Amino acid sequence: MTQQASAAVKYRRMVNRINKVIIGLQRIGIAFGSMYLLTVPGRRTGQPRTFPIAVLPLSGDRYVVQAFPNAAWVANARAADTATLKRGRRSSAVRLVEVPVQERGPLLREVVETQPASAAQRYVTNGLAAAPTPDAVAAAADRIAIFRIEQL
Repeated sequence: MTQQASAAVKYRRMVNRINKVIIGLQRIGIAFGSMYLLTVPGRRTGQPRTFPIAVLPLSGDRYVVQAFPNAAWVANARAADTATLKRGRRSSAVRLVEVPVQERGPLLREVVETQPASAAQRYVTNGLAAAPTPDAVAAAADRIAIFRIEQL
């Protein structure tokens, strides 16, 4: 295993542990930061699957952006008609509309420019982008799914 792949695996394991804490806190009504719980039907089983996810305000709309390759929530969101976003004790039904690849570049630049530096570095650590710069992350638009959130 390469050093970069090993770092990505370690990072993913750490995030999975933190996600369990985030889910527990959100379920008892404690909201923090930009974190929400996204619940979508599983693409194979139809059973609800819940993932902690950051909702980002970009270009006047709200978006969720893939941070890991092969993220299960991305495949489930592509297959689902609707989803639920929950923050603390409030939840709402939403539709996640995938942004076409050719429109993702400006949004990804905005993510890098407006979010903490760790957001851009996450794409490099996980092998989605070559460098933590706006141009490098935007160039990875074909590997980073972005969904616009539409209220139902």
